[in-house]
Amino acid sequence: MLPLLLSFAIGSVLLMLLAKPLGARVFYVAAVFPLAALVHAAFLGGRVLEGDTPFAAYEWIRPLGIEISMRMDTLSWVMALVVSGVGALVMIYCRWYFRGKTDGLGRFSSVLLAFAGAMYGLVLTDDIVMLVMFWEITSILSYLLIGHYHLRAASRRAALQALLVTTLGGLVMLVGVVMLVAVTGTTSLSEILELAPTGALVDVALVLLLVGALSKSAIFPFHFWLPGAMAAPTPVSAYLHAAAMVKAGIYLLARFAPVFGDADPWRPVIVTLGVFTMLLGGVQALRESDLKRILAFGTVSQLGFISVVIGYGTRDAALAGLALLLGHALFKSTLFLVVGVIDRQLSTRDIDELSGVGRQAPVMAVISFVAVASMAGVPPTLGFVAKEGALVALIDAAGQGEVWALVALIGVTAGSMLTVAYGARFLWGAFWTKRDAHGAVRGRTEWPDPPIGFLGVPLVLATLGLAGGLVAPMLDTLLTPYAETAAAIEPVAEHVSHLALWHGLGLPVLLSAVTLVGGAVILWLTRATGFDMTGRVMRFSAADAYYALTRGIDRAAVAVTTLTQRGSLPIYVATIFIVLVVGEGVVLFASPEWRVELDLWQHPAQLAVAPIMIAGGVIAVRSRKRYTGVVLAAITGLGMVTLFAVMGAPDLALTQVLVESVTLIAFALVLRRLPSRMGAHNGTSAPILRALLGAAVGITMAALVVIATSARIHEPVSTSWEQLAYEIGHGRNVVNVALVDLRGWDTMGELSVLILAATGVASLVFVTDRSDTLQRLTHGLPGAVRPPRAKRIAARRRARDEAASGAEASSSPRAWLVGGQKMSAESRSIILEVIVRILFHTIIVVSIYLLFAGHNLPGGGFAGGLVAGMALVMRYIAGGRYELGVAAPTDAGWLLGSGMILAVGTTVAPLLFGENPLTRAVWEADLPVVGHIEFVSSTFFDVGVYLVVIGLVLDVLRSLGAEVDRQMKGIDTPWRASAPAEAGSER
Repeated sequence: MLPLLLSFAIGSVLLMLLAKPLGARVFYVAAVFPLAALVHAAFLGGRVLEGDTPFAAYEWIRPLGIEISMRMDTLSWVMALVVSGVGALVMIYCRWYFRGKTDGLGRFSSVLLAFAGAMYGLVLTDDIVMLVMFWEITSILSYLLIGHYHLRAASRRAALQALLVTTLGGLVMLVGVVMLVAVTGTTSLSEILELAPTGALVDVALVLLLVGALSKSAIFPFHFWLPGAMAAPTPVSAYLHAAAMVKAGIYLLARFAPVFGDADPWRPVIVTLGVFTMLLGGVQALRESDLKRILAFGTVSQLGFISVVIGYGTRDAALAGLALLLGHALFKSTLFLVVGVIDRQLSTRDIDELSGVGRQAPVMAVISFVAVASMAGVPPTLGFVAKEGALVALIDAAGQGEVWALVALIGVTAGSMLTVAYGARFLWGAFWTKRDAHGAVRGRTEWPDPPIGFLGVPLVLATLGLAGGLVAPMLDTLLTPYAETAAAIEPVAEHVSHLALWHGLGLPVLLSAVTLVGGAVILWLTRATGFDMTGRVMRFSAADAYYALTRGIDRAAVAVTTLTQRGSLPIYVATIFIVLVVGEGVVLFASPEWRVELDLWQHPAQLAVAPIMIAGGVIAVRSRKRYTGVVLAAITGLGMVTLFAVMGAPDLALTQVLVESVTLIAFALVLRRLPSRMGAHNGTSAPILRALLGAAVGITMAALVVIATSARIHEPVSTSWEQLAYEIGHGRNVVNVALVDLRGWDTMGELSVLILAATGVASLVFVTDRSDTLQRLTHGLPGAVRPPRAKRIAARRRARDEAASGAEASSSPRAWLVGGQKMSAESRSIILEVIVRILFHTIIVVSIYLLFAGHNLPGGGFAGGLVAGMALVMRYIAGGRYELGVAAPTDAGWLLGSGMILAVGTTVAPLLFGENPLTRAVWEADLPVVGHIEFVSSTFFDVGVYLVVIGLVLDVLRSLGAEVDRQMKGIDTPWRASAPAEAGSER
């Protein structure tokens, strides 16, 4: 089971690569993975029925006892069959639904398969924390699937609505899960159910779990997100909103109801909300004119029905509820897929525009009639068998004096009438010949016959729904083991219910007949009175409440932002500093004892360097020119370089000097867009207050450092790091080993911060389009479309040939840098071009040396990345933005992402071998000439750091350098490599 779960993740990545060459046929490949899961589940069916529950576990977070565990009992087995079976069929259907389309197929197929894998993991996991994780993953993936047509506002709005509602429910459920784990002391779902804890805390936890389950399954008051989600492609509706995602909440009810069905809050919540949802959805389905929305509200109604039955908690209700779940997955996915065929062939789903389709498409009409019959509970379908079982269970419970059973029975009967009515309305709207307002027969809607494969999947699902009723005794045998887990008082043997096509004459059969007749009457009344054409029944709906709430939150956010975000950087900085001084000052003065130990100096170099650093800082404050102030401020950093070097920290000295250099360059790039003198436009306000605040911050930080360093009473942990670095990390450079091994988690967080910083800087500069296209030599600035690789190579060669020929024609010296040909004569420096051309590759080699030598010598991924970044800076300064594109013909985002992926992969790889994250592996060998060598796996982590740092520098150069160049020159048209040199400087 665990390998199958992993295969879904691998397959979702594979589909992204196969979508372009295969087109819509990529869904055949996608179907292989759920089909394999289906075959595997069917193969394990015998063991499951015999009570030999397959189980597999992989320890994940040992301190918390969280495992990646998979357990297949009867309930999980049935859910796995539904998720994988319907998933495989829907993916085959997608091949025909998306035929002729190419946009977004890779993304859609990948996300759809990933969703199938997440649902597969959700229904099989035995760890309740992992269940919550899969739960939220399905919410995120459903957001992507619902918003597949991302250019449509309705799709984006529906996707966000579904995400917010289901994620909020999931977070509430997480609180309940934490409470249950705290009470039982285990995260194992089977152990929690076996312990069956009770008490007030457990009741609160159950209510929180119900919030999550009801929000996921679109039960009132969370029902409104499901009809809105019909903006998704029809296969998404058939899979997520009929067979899979909405069943996640039902699955949770089915899992907990047999044990906690007798808990005080359980049945009142389930029955009340479930019955109301069934009636509300049924009434609204009668008033819709869009076939898909009829089914959407019908799904809401049916989910209310299933939640009442399967959540009731008795043995007979559990049996009928699981049959209802299976039947609903079959008939509702069938109907959604039929609507997809109609929509794909006619480009409409409006029943007012469809007339006479049934006579032209008899096979599709028969498929729909069978599915609607199963939904309405007409024999001999599976829907009839399941509904009869539900009526029997509720009648028996009501006969024993259970009030909530009587409420459920009345509500289910009324809701079933509505089901018959809107089911008949769907058939009439889709296939009947209509008449206009004057009674005349409307013209026939011409029906183009779809490919035979398009109807194959609905035909299979409808056939299974019909066959399920005919083999009811076999189905009873398969589902009974789950029903026997109910913790309610065992009924007398002769009252035990079974799934059967015929229970004999009695109240259940009478109620079934009443629902059929009552449904027909309701449909006639709605048509006769015009109820199906009226406006709103109530002045507001749940969706209106949702939008009012979100608008209120937006307005509150704007109000708070207006009060606190005044747009003044000095105010923001002053607020931060005031909080710092007050907070730290209170702590310092509240301390009962201060310990201060000061030395005048630890090294004679401090006596020489410290005054220079102080003087540089004071003069920088007094400077009125921005660039002068930046250079003077760099003196303090270079002073730290000297102190690190003389006090035995060459690694830190190397890193510090590189950071200072890159920072100075970044400042220089930004200062080009600012006035050269401070206060040129607006003078400095309140200089005395600023000086006092600056002095207060300096004094506070100085006091904090002195007191904190003097307060140590225990030996620092760093004293043993040298030994740990050598024995554990197999390196002699303590700093580098600490970064990539001993404190690797800290470095992981720092890499994330670097990526966020790079993204933030680029987002501020690339205001409307973040496309990083400077390396695309043939098609200009951001916004252009990347041509095929062969054309890019040819254009690059052509550009170089043209640059060389242009140089020869003008009798100018040979171009040392390609970008030099794009610069004006007054901006070029041949000496600089020669130096950069000679040194660039050497500097890159040095950076790689620092990368791999850093484990034992000064260097490492951070220092090596900065050195490589400095090489790119040289190319940019010497040849301008065109030369930068030649030097780094790749997106900065690829470098940032690749580095992070490599670092994360190195971190989690030990998990595959049963080790803790970041556990290093060491390979040793004795080579004839080289001698003994060691290679540590943490080097891969360091390579990730190296790539991230290069990506950061490249992103800064692309945004603050090249893009600012373009904006300063006012270049709005695409810039091509073959264009003539621009008059101005490219720097």
